Amino acid sequence: MFSDKNDYSEKCRMRRRHRRIQMRRQHHTNLLLSYLGQGIGEVGKMESSSSETVVGAISIPGRQRVMEDTISIRPNLCLPEINQRRPIDFFAVYDGHGGRHVNPTVASMCKERMHEVLEEELMRMRNNVDMGGSSGRRQPLEGQRMEEAWKRVFKSCFLKIDEMASCICSECGSVGYECGCPLSVLKPTGSTAVVVVLTDETIIVANCGDSRAVLSRSGSAIPLSYDHKPDKREERARIEACGGRVVFTDGARVEGVLSMSRAIGDNNLKPYITSEPEMTFTKREADDECLIIASDGLWDVISSDIACAVGRECLRQRDPAGDLSSMPSSVEGDSRGAMFSSRKACSAAALLTRLALGRNSCDNISVIVVDLKRNHTAV
Repeated sequence: MFSDKNDYSEKCRMRRRHRRIQMRRQHHTNLLLSYLGQGIGEVGKMESSSSETVVGAISIPGRQRVMEDTISIRPNLCLPEINQRRPIDFFAVYDGHGGRHVNPTVASMCKERMHEVLEEELMRMRNNVDMGGSSGRRQPLEGQRMEEAWKRVFKSCFLKIDEMASCICSECGSVGYECGCPLSVLKPTGSTAVVVVLTDETIIVANCGDSRAVLSRSGSAIPLSYDHKPDKREERARIEACGGRVVFTDGARVEGVLSMSRAIGDNNLKPYITSEPEMTFTKREADDECLIIASDGLWDVISSDIACAVGRECLRQRDPAGDLSSMPSSVEGDSRGAMFSSRKACSAAALLTRLALGRNSCDNISVIVVDLKRNHTAV
């Protein structure tokens, strides 16, 4: 008799726990849908012309009043000589900081201009002697020469974007400081930038700040970028060599102000803050599963291992996890990229966002999930 009562009480507790979990899940799903329905967030999906890359993305303000994140998805950006005139896909997450207004000036400028400047730099290399010499036939770049060429392109690209950011007024968002805003009210404004270029053979990542890119391969998470924090040994040494300080106040901060050591913009902290990107080159393999690019709104509460496990599981499912099929969508790109729905990839991005909300992420949350499996059939 006593055992039966205990069993009944345990069953009741389990039912209540199950209901609470379901209510929390529904709450965060409704929250995502409400953001997107109000036009606050966005979902994007596309398939490249190679029929091998499918992407889902979501970007929401989370528990913040101001939306400072932006994302950019550009399929088949261009046909650069550096990639033997084969198309490249472009993905980026920008996490702005310091602006007063709902429109994050530097992050928005990065979204509008970064891919354009990168394309200009790539096209400028066509007649460069490094592409095979001045005589007639060009030889394809390979190995170390190819990596060095990409590094030059991205360094020049980030420098130009950083120069554009230096002309943006943090008070009203105008360019060129011709607005007349008093200097006393101007605040430092900047943005992280994690940019991924996907070719048929290589994953190229250029990172500046603490947004992150992670690759899931054979069930393991492989970091493709590293957070630029002021207390990181190499970063702290560089800052101090420039005459700057790392002050520990609410975490490590450059001059007690900024919690990252590299960023686009933040002119008041130069030269301690640099916009030079750190780059990685990863050869694509048949057992690559997915690529996750996200702002720190995700990474502050979700580990790379868990994020990759969630991405893999969603992409394996026959049906998308969760009822998110009613989400409105907005897709970037142009006629060079074939774009249509990939519910699995979008579901993976949305589920990661929902998990971050459930773990009380206090920041904007932006997630891009790239399905890297070969011979993928769009759902």
